[in-house]
Amino acid sequence: MSDRELLEFIERYRQHQVTSAERAAFEERLATDPAFAQRVKEFELFSSTLFAHGKQSQFREKLNHLHSEWKAENVVPVVAPVRRRTPMQQFMSRYGATMGVAATVAIVTVFSSLLGMEMWRSATQQNAARYVELRREVDALKRNQRALVKDVLSTTKPPVNPGQFTGTGFALTSDGYFVTSYHVIEGADSLMIENKLGIKYKVEEIYSDQVRDLALLRVIDTAFTGFGKLPYSFKQKETDLGERVFTLGYPREDIVYGEGTLSSRSGVYGDTASYQISVPLNPGNSGGPLLDDRGNMIGVISGKMLGVDGAAFAVKSAYLLSLLEQLPENRLPQPVRLPKVNTLAGNPRPQQLKKLQDFVYMVKVYN
Repeated sequence: MSDRELLEFIERYRQHQVTSAERAAFEERLATDPAFAQRVKEFELFSSTLFAHGKQSQFREKLNHLHSEWKAENVVPVVAPVRRRTPMQQFMSRYGATMGVAATVAIVTVFSSLLGMEMWRSATQQNAARYVELRREVDALKRNQRALVKDVLSTTKPPVNPGQFTGTGFALTSDGYFVTSYHVIEGADSLMIENKLGIKYKVEEIYSDQVRDLALLRVIDTAFTGFGKLPYSFKQKETDLGERVFTLGYPREDIVYGEGTLSSRSGVYGDTASYQISVPLNPGNSGGPLLDDRGNMIGVISGKMLGVDGAAFAVKSAYLLSLLEQLPENRLPQPVRLPKVNTLAGNPRPQQLKKLQDFVYMVKVYN
């Protein structure tokens, strides 16, 4: 659907001029395609801006029309009475009240717009300051790391491993594809993943989406023979509000479990490609999996809101799947074969976690 066709359809949708089949198809796509939902949201913002501009243009035309009427009715005669009122006095007498109302409306509109923009800017800056990515203080770690390496090299001690895990990730396919957050691996010279059993693999970055904070990696270790059969599948439709969700991650050296509920089907600033969840998270959880009560993979942990307990966010799995479908074939060394069967469903939570933890890894970066 072209931009013009989409704009026309949205206008017909607003005016209830679409068929029930068209409406159902449109709402279904909004719910299952986050990229399309974001596009519709942008078009609606554009349409409302045009509407506001049109109202202002109509107001200006009305004032011009009133001025033209006054000029036509108040032509100065050749012989004017001695005490005749000036044209300005006549104009103010006839249209003073109208102009006063119009001026008041214009002033209120201008100041309301300015106040609204300032409030929006202030709220945006405040929220931006309060929203943080769930990662280690990488800059501080780098400084400490460089100081340590420098100290080691200045003596005769053997060199140390400078790797430091900064987040979490999980297996995307059994043959080596892996997912984490972009901010976890940003600036890394090389990468390694390690799970609870101590199994380590060297990985490389294949593709990154900086806007949605996603990174696709691939295992390149010669010792790698496969992750094994993945016990989860990826959910394409949106999860219901209030549903129980859980996650596994590495906010410290040992794997940590967290659970809560899905509290909003949109993220920061109404981002339709993300969920808000009431799960307590800490630095190191970034890139970890978010699953529903039945063990379906529904998102990738991305960040949290400072000062608000349990206000965290995750990129929807529907957006991840859409991203994978849009990747050009020349960016992938081999096709992405996603798991189709969920073997976690129906199991009690402890059993789900035992099956899941072997596929959730901490991510180590080397700079």
